[in-house]
Amino acid sequence: MAFDLTSKTLRQRPSWTGIWHLWTVIVPRRSINGQLVYGKVWRRHDGRDWIYKKFSEYDGEAAA
Repeated sequence: MAFDLTSKTLRQRPSWTGIWHLWTVIVPRRSINGQLVYGKVWRRHDGRDWIYKKFSEYDGEAAA
């Protein structure tokens, strides 16, 4: 729950705020070889800000 300062009441956060989803990030600068820098991260909204976590590739064949 979050406290709304304007109305002084408690309000329920939307249900999607607790869900992590995979997000592709493109950084607006170039790498040494001239290509854009990009990658994938996990992203979730906490009701106020976006929270990001590092995404590491999963190789299903190596785990089996």
